[in-house]
Amino acid sequence: MSNATKLIHSIPVDKLTGSISVPIYQTSTFVQDAPGVNKGFDYARSNNPTREALEHIIAELEGGKTAAAFASGLAAIDAVVKLLQSGDEILAVDDIYGGAFRLFTHIYAKFGIKVNYTDTTDVANVIDAFTEKTKLVWLETPTNPTLKISDILAISAIARQNGALLCVDNTFASPALQLPIRLGADIVVHSATKYLGGHSDLTAGLVVCRNKELGEQIKFIQNASGAILSPHDSWLVIRGVETLYLRVKEHSANAQLIAEYLQTHPAIDKVYYPGLKTHPNHEVAALQQQGGYGGVVSFTLRQDTEAAATAVVCGTKLFKLAESLGGVKSLLCHPATMTHKSIPVSKRQAAGVADSLIRLSVGLENVEDLLADIEQALNGLPAIEQWESEPVVAAAVI
Repeated sequence: MSNATKLIHSIPVDKLTGSISVPIYQTSTFVQDAPGVNKGFDYARSNNPTREALEHIIAELEGGKTAAAFASGLAAIDAVVKLLQSGDEILAVDDIYGGAFRLFTHIYAKFGIKVNYTDTTDVANVIDAFTEKTKLVWLETPTNPTLKISDILAISAIARQNGALLCVDNTFASPALQLPIRLGADIVVHSATKYLGGHSDLTAGLVVCRNKELGEQIKFIQNASGAILSPHDSWLVIRGVETLYLRVKEHSANAQLIAEYLQTHPAIDKVYYPGLKTHPNHEVAALQQQGGYGGVVSFTLRQDTEAAATAVVCGTKLFKLAESLGGVKSLLCHPATMTHKSIPVSKRQAAGVADSLIRLSVGLENVEDLLADIEQALNGLPAIEQWESEPVVAAAVI
């Protein structure tokens, strides 16, 4: 049975009424038969039937034992960091989401948790960056926003040898394309706001654990901290997951064509997309990401200035300028001044997030319309006729 079929039929029919849609249990508390005697639910912070249904679906989808649904992707990340204690260290990918960097640097650093950033596309860097205090390896693959790819299987082996947990942020690939737990990861996190929800109408986060013991720790942290996902938003994620495979397949197909087009445009300097054979980590991505390379494409301009990037992101008509990604409608953003603004300039640029870098979230519109929109925005740049017109190649990992 295919994964798509398994997914659809993992969504339960309501036993009480036969409803084919999971009911929304919009309640704060549950009546008990006697003190401590209930039907599996006592208070909505601790558990809720709609949220529990989502958690079971996502655990099965990712191949984990347990899952926990949070109010946002950052709340999910926060719960994982709370597994650590003062004096522990995190080994993290250098091209990291700005919100995660802000959380690590401005919240947990003052509690004595140190983060060492390294280019995890090279396994040797991971080995060199380990210390006796490293307790958690934090990967995004593909990364946000330069689409670097790390070898999950190889890095999971290194983490195990050193007694550390491996957590993979699987937001960009989604379980439709990549299953990190099968490659050795201990924990998978998602901003379900993105591809899992898929319609730009909710914020949600998910943590999936390889084993029950680790999952119980996350559930304890969730109940103690209280950053739960609401019943209605849980239902919205379930609704989105039903079409995940279809949507991600089309996102990926559109993104591939757009990345190939961008390589040929004279205004473009570098193109970041793992589906391009010239991408330095293409072969690893081909092994890890089955069926496509995702819907995010990033690129830099030959006119490497914030002003040039601003002209492009404000010049599109179908691509809407906004934070976030993974929805039906195409979006674009300027990471240096938006999603990654909280990262110091030197660190941001060292990771490849240049002043002219633009990130596309390729939607489900007709791809010819999207290509025409990008072309008219790029052609509107000043002095474009003076630039050379030789084709561009995919960016090397910096």
